Amino acid sequence: MAKDSSTALRNKSIYQVFPRQFSETHDLQGVINNLDRIKRLNVDYIYLLPIHPIGKVNRKGTYGSPYSIVDYYRINPDLGNLENFKILVRETHARGMGLILDIVFNHTAHDAAYTKTHPEWYFRKDGKFTNRVGDWWDIIDLNFENKELWEELLGVLRYWAELGIDGIRADVAPLIPLEFWMRARAELKKINPEFLMVAETVHLHFIKYLRDRGFSAHSDGEMFQAFDICYDYDIFDDFLAYFREGKSIEKWVEALLRQESIYPDNYVKLRFLENHDQERIGKYLKTPCQFRNLTALLFFQRGVQMVYNGQECGATKRPDLFELDPINWSGYNKAGIADLISKMNGLKKELGYLNGALEIEILTPHVLEFRYCMKEKSVIGLFNLAPEPQTVELKHGGRDLLSGRMIASGRQKLTEPLVFIN
Repeated sequence: MAKDSSTALRNKSIYQVFPRQFSETHDLQGVINNLDRIKRLNVDYIYLLPIHPIGKVNRKGTYGSPYSIVDYYRINPDLGNLENFKILVRETHARGMGLILDIVFNHTAHDAAYTKTHPEWYFRKDGKFTNRVGDWWDIIDLNFENKELWEELLGVLRYWAELGIDGIRADVAPLIPLEFWMRARAELKKINPEFLMVAETVHLHFIKYLRDRGFSAHSDGEMFQAFDICYDYDIFDDFLAYFREGKSIEKWVEALLRQESIYPDNYVKLRFLENHDQERIGKYLKTPCQFRNLTALLFFQRGVQMVYNGQECGATKRPDLFELDPINWSGYNKAGIADLISKMNGLKKELGYLNGALEIEILTPHVLEFRYCMKEKSVIGLFNLAPEPQTVELKHGGRDLLSGRMIASGRQKLTEPLVFIN
């Protein structure tokens, strides 16, 4: 959150779309055809994975990674053309939503146009184009020591902003100089004062890995100077450890509360259960009830919530990044996940609780109570992370805003998530 970022952003949410895998047509038209369904989730922004042409040299898989880009100004012909994109922007806006584009400036494909026109813009080792992370063999890194490169990339941002996009998600943003992003923010705010900047900040161990090798990598605290929203990878592994390794949830709760003091008062984190880089959360869960509890819990984490396409089905298979691997929509809302996402989005907008004072209590090793305290009321959420019902002692009762049932204080068996006002 830059100094001028508003805490009202905490009432917003994002829906992430992988256009190749999202629909049966595998293109932008498929996204357009499903805008009404996305809108029913009560989300505010649609975020598209990169839509540009994909490199062929050293390509991973048959179709390649959308993060291995040949040309920042063009649209991958497999997805459509500029006219399709303009229609998508127009139709998204017509439904009261904004469009966020994935911006990948750390690297390009090996056969990007810049390798021919501006080879001096690339990072080299032993005289050859390369990257700083060996596993990413389908891409080569740009060298931001060259200020001509900055001007070119700022022009790319202006181009898409003038076409009507409402924000960017900056891929591995901490690997790019903070000064570049500060300039980008200033340029984009001239075009649209409400332009949203989301940084894919990175895991703490990755920052250390790069710094130990002599490369620059910014912390979340630094990135917040230029961006409105940063990913919560600084604590995400602590959350997953409960489900993957059976570790205590206490470490994650402590880390979540620590964010309240180490970041400025108007900080906004991007909260998610899954995304294109992470396994489906459903892979680690045993029951639909457990999935519903985690979905509701997501909307009690201070910040902007992001839902990855297919999550509303309770999907367990992550779409392949390099192949054609369309989402199976046959289970849409089967466990009530889509309805719950819509309901939780509505509640957080209506009640505005994510700007209250946060208290978290671990009632049992598997049950969390979140409480947001405001001037005249408190909004309380109770979440059972385990696949089995858990018995808890409730200090307060009230009408559950999710089911409409009255919940009494005292000893209760908790299965479904509960949300009520006290």
